[in-house]
Amino acid sequence: MTFHDLFAYKKSFSLAMKIFDITKSFPKEEIYSLTDQIRRSSRSVPVTIAEAYRKRIYPKHFYSKLTDSDGENSETQVWLEFAFVCKYISNDSYQELLAESTEIGKLINYMLFNPEKFGVKKE
Repeated sequence: MTFHDLFAYKKSFSLAMKIFDITKSFPKEEIYSLTDQIRRSSRSVPVTIAEAYRKRIYPKHFYSKLTDSDGENSETQVWLEFAFVCKYISNDSYQELLAESTEIGKLINYMLFNPEKFGVKKE
């Protein structure tokens, strides 16, 4: 098994790509703020999940990376809210992307509360 096999990784990578596509239509004046920030935070979620999985032999690092990933996922939700309130995305898009992000958060928390299922040895 590799990090590519993790459901949380797959879902978060997919969401980051959806966000990348949808942000292509954001106004040019947002390129160095909202567009850049939401792309960075959404991409950070699968990246830190992969790092957590690779560091699973070190339980504290595993937890640390997963909590970082969860934080980035929450940050992405805030940026999505800004995009919606600024009318850059529709209510339907906002609700869909938010639901996916919420599911990813649940998957990350499952990993945090069940580390042994991901090869983490109890300390």
